[in-house]
Amino acid sequence: MNPAASPFEIKSASLDLLALMLHNSDLGAFERALGERFGNRFADGDEAFVLDLNGLPDPAALDLAALLAKSRARGVRVVALRHDNGAYGELARAHGLGFTGTGTTTRATAPAPVAEQAPPAAPAAPSVGMVIDKPVRAGQQIYAKGTDLVVLAMVSAGAEVIADGNIHVYAPLRGRALAGARGNQDARIFVQAMEAELVSIAGVYRTIEQSLPSAIQGQRAQVYLENDKLVIAALGG
Repeated sequence: MNPAASPFEIKSASLDLLALMLHNSDLGAFERALGERFGNRFADGDEAFVLDLNGLPDPAALDLAALLAKSRARGVRVVALRHDNGAYGELARAHGLGFTGTGTTTRATAPAPVAEQAPPAAPAAPSVGMVIDKPVRAGQQIYAKGTDLVVLAMVSAGAEVIADGNIHVYAPLRGRALAGARGNQDARIFVQAMEAELVSIAGVYRTIEQSLPSAIQGQRAQVYLENDKLVIAALGG
């Protein structure tokens, strides 16, 4: 078919999305957590998420319609469900959502491209990153969307720093740090003093409930992925 005779074309598209992983079906707790975590962060426009149901013992018992309504009220727009069991694809379709299996990176992918390819995009301008020069206190969350995050003060226990790129903390990291939040497996976390509760690269995470080796605990360290495994290593120099 002549492209000029059609009102649309189908091109390949791959979108990296953040995922919300539910731990229980308590909608009251979910709504409170949304308010505490995001506040009015997305009031000026919807932010798309995938809803991961793998953490629920019985996803079928979830009042999904109510959860979607509470999410939309906070500007959090669920566009797809994720679960290991493909049977939940029917639940997704019933609510007009996409469906995907589990993976380190969540991707919403369009059908295969037609023969004609789009021209290459112009290179993106370099990002200067987000810089935070004040302590990140318990209960606070900082999210550097589409860029690196540089924190010049302590990240307290109970605080969370997230970046689509790398995270640099030039002070003790005592809370949670999640780099490569939209699936960038090359992202890294660099810290001046490793005392974290949790670290994550591209959705691969590790909770730190016991002391790390003395060469890493409280020392300069980096976190990265190697063969899909999370590595925490001393930072030389």
